[in-house]
Parts: sequence; C-alpha cells; structure tokens
Amino acid sequence: MSYANNSDYNLQELQKVGDQFCIEGTVIEAQQINGGNINRTYKITYKREDGSNKDYLFQKVNTYVFKNPVEVMENIDKVTTHIYHKRGGINALHFHHTKDRKNYYFEEGTGFFWRVRNYFDSVTFDVCNDVQILYLAGVAFGNFQKDLQDFDATVLHETIKDFHNTRKRLEQLFADADQDEYGRVAEVQAELSYIKSVREKACSLTDLLEKGELPLRVTHNDTKINNVLFDPETKDPLTVIDLDTVMPGLVAYDFGDAVRFSANTTAEDEKDIRKVSLDLEQFKSFAEGFLSCLKGDLTPNEVSTLALGSFCITIELAARFLDDYLTGDKYFKTCYEGHNLVRTKAQLALAKDMEKKLDDMQEIVYRSME
Repeated sequence: MSYANNSDYNLQELQKVGDQFCIEGTVIEAQQINGGNINRTYKITYKREDGSNKDYLFQKVNTYVFKNPVEVMENIDKVTTHIYHKRGGINALHFHHTKDRKNYYFEEGTGFFWRVRNYFDSVTFDVCNDVQILYLAGVAFGNFQKDLQDFDATVLHETIKDFHNTRKRLEQLFADADQDEYGRVAEVQAELSYIKSVREKACSLTDLLEKGELPLRVTHNDTKINNVLFDPETKDPLTVIDLDTVMPGLVAYDFGDAVRFSANTTAEDEKDIRKVSLDLEQFKSFAEGFLSCLKGDLTPNEVSTLALGSFCITIELAARFLDDYLTGDKYFKTCYEGHNLVRTKAQLALAKDMEKKLDDMQEIVYRSME
C-alpha cells in the first residue's frame, strides 16, 4: 500500500495526534489545506479495519493569536454540541474528544495545540456576487443564529475582550491619535474628522446593549461568506465553520459584518474609493436568506437595528485599520507601505455609502420579515 503526504508533518506524527482523539484506523494520506490565515489545517485520510477510508480535519491552533486556546475550545464545545443535538448530527460540526474527554490536545515537547473535527466534502467561495449564493450564505448564518436562540450566551467566555465594543475601539483610536507616535496624524485629518462626526451613531448599538435594550446572543463574529461550506453539487449550505471567535455579542454585528463583506462592490482594500459602494441587490439577497430563518425570533429592537449594524461595524473596522496605521502597522498583516490607510479609506467610503442608503436597507429588512 502506498501512503501519500503533502503536508509539513510525516504520517507517523499525525497518527500519534489522531491516537489521542481515539480515531480508528491508520493514517494513509495527509493533505495540507491552504486558505486559513491563522491555523494550519490538514485533511487526513484513515484506512479503517473494515477496509473503508474516512476523512478528518486536523488543525494545529495558532496559540500566538489565540492566547487562551482552552477557553476558545470550551466555547466551541458548548456551541457545537448544542447545534449537533439540534440537527440530529446532520450537517453539524463535531469535534472529537481525547481519552480524557477534552476536545483539544496539547502535544508534549512541542506545546502544539491540536483539534480534530469531521470532514465535509464541500466548496467555499472567497468572493461572490451571485445573488443566489449570497441568499444561501444568509440562510447558513441565519440557521446558525436560529439553532442558538435557546442557548444562554452568558455561559461563554469573552475570549477577546471588548471585541465589538465600538465605543472603546474609537476611544483607543483617538487616544493613539493624540499620542501620534509615528507622526502620521497630519495626513489622516479627514478620516479622523469623519469618524468623530459619526461617533455617536457608530456607538449606538453598544450603548443599547449596555442599557439592556438589545439582548446578548451567541455570535459568530467572523461572518464572511468563506466561512460557509456549500454542497459541491447543489450549492446548498451545509454548515458554518471557523468558530474561534464565537462568544456573546449582538446579532446586528454578525449581520452587519456579513453585509460589509458580501454586499461591498469592491475588495476590502480597494485603492480607488470611487468604486466602493454597497450593492442593494446583494444586500437584499443576503438579508432575505438570513431573516428567512429568524421570523419571530428577534426582538423589535434587534430588527430595527440590523441595517445600522452594517454601518456601525464598518466604522469600527475602519477605526481599527486607522489605529493600526497610526501605531506602526503591528496588528493587521500588510502587503505594502500605507496598506492600512488604504483599507481605512475604503471602509470609510463604504460606510458613507451605507449611511446614504440606511433607510432603503432597513426597509428591505422589514420586508424580509413579512
């Protein structure tokens, strides 16, 4: 029998990892999967005792980015177990447990942090303007929220503190602008001025949460379309992946971040801001899919702030890009000098277009709930 390996691990090393998760059989093939920016991912094929093959997904978690990987995995365990039972195991993520009932394994000697889940024969889309695919992506994220409607979000760890606390994000931006450590503030006066002018609007969802006027939900916090697995033939959505940032949050931010990504007419770092706008047809497709799953499940305040969530999170991300630019480009990976400033300007151009279209966007939301 010939064994295949195109990963940076030999098959014996991967077999040892799999043995910790009580995986039956022998590793016969390992394929490293590209696409993730943070963790290393491998498709591992086992030959089982009955002669059949079975695929699994192994991931080596980046513990530099995720400082509390145990808390991340505890959140994932609670959420995926809940969804797995809700769906009767159909099209649901399942993370395997070790002999001591943990859904992760610290590899002795290396300190590497491993996890193993079921593998889906699927396709993903990094960028898509096909309205039917966007509708189905909305269904996937809507079903994720639907499945967790009866889950108590307060039992989850806040693995990234104040992740979507827009007010604190803006306070940090303006504090760093006052410091101007790298002498870059003079060139970004227009960007700072616009963010200041919409500060209260951008912080309104955070304020409503603190007042108790919006409920805390389980949120995904990375609702890009490439985090949905689709059936290769039918293109039906199978499941939502990449749950590393799942924690308590607001539905409007999950909805808004998906819109920011999927209804933008350009890339996130488009240099020509004249090309940047929100496509209302693409927004409509995603919104209809998302809300088709949640009729009667969201509060009136949640429904009335969904479109606003798109604007708020776009301003928040622009502020984060700008803050990183002002403090030496240390957080976001950049490809060229001034990349974070280009991102800032593109996101602010999108936010300005959203601001003009907010009434139309919210009307689409209301119609989608009928």
